[in-house]
Amino acid sequence: MTAFAFPRSALTRRAALALAASFALAGCVSTPPAATGDIHVMTSGGFTAAYNELRPGFERSTGRIVKTAYGASMGNASDSIPSRLGRNEPADVVILARPALDALVAQGKVVAGSQVDLVRSSIGFAVRKGAPKPDIGTVDALKRTLLAAPSIAYSASASGTYYETELLKTLGIEDQVKPKSKRILSERVGTVVARGDAALGLQQVSELLPIEGIDYIGPLPAEVQRVTVFSAGVATASKQPEAARQLIRYLNAPAAAPTIAKTGLEPLSAR
Repeated sequence: MTAFAFPRSALTRRAALALAASFALAGCVSTPPAATGDIHVMTSGGFTAAYNELRPGFERSTGRIVKTAYGASMGNASDSIPSRLGRNEPADVVILARPALDALVAQGKVVAGSQVDLVRSSIGFAVRKGAPKPDIGTVDALKRTLLAAPSIAYSASASGTYYETELLKTLGIEDQVKPKSKRILSERVGTVVARGDAALGLQQVSELLPIEGIDYIGPLPAEVQRVTVFSAGVATASKQPEAARQLIRYLNAPAAAPTIAKTGLEPLSAR
């Protein structure tokens, strides 16, 4: 998948209002007569940057307040989405990696048939700002870089699960590289790299781009890339199911595609 090099600046107020207006004209936002309750969203890191830019326009267009909890798509960290739902934290919309979403459907936590695929997300690498950028342009170059790196940080979610259970085995360097790799819980990998606690960091591209103090290197080579689809669904415990579906339509509308794309994701609504 092509490397992304998008600007990190947020939408201006004027641009955000224009975007909201386009959604309204498209019929994506129309406040129901009794739409008064807050909407509770749980979102994983892969979609966070895009979501944070789109949410204010939805709130202005509908008059609703959207409250957000952030966490990993999978794993047993206390703030992961499965853990939050397990504690019965309020949720109307959940946004996370599609396999993890489907697992929540199977567990009865998300309404079957409510799943909507939002984006495709690729995995990339970063180093501390100003550090030499190693070559990861080919599979052989990636192997050399991983073997030479003194320390590597990876996430506890979808990208990290792929790294620790498949990628290193595929490259044939698991025994040499895994002992110097750090699995990061409840924190962005880029933040760990920025403060110098790891020389190299691997995570979803969209989670690396917003982090100050790092330089994005590029994506994994196509031969070993793992593209993850991030999707939204309606929580079975939702107190605002129609509003939840309304928000999902907003996030998946074609008008949202440019905002989503500049965060390093491939919007599926544009297809």
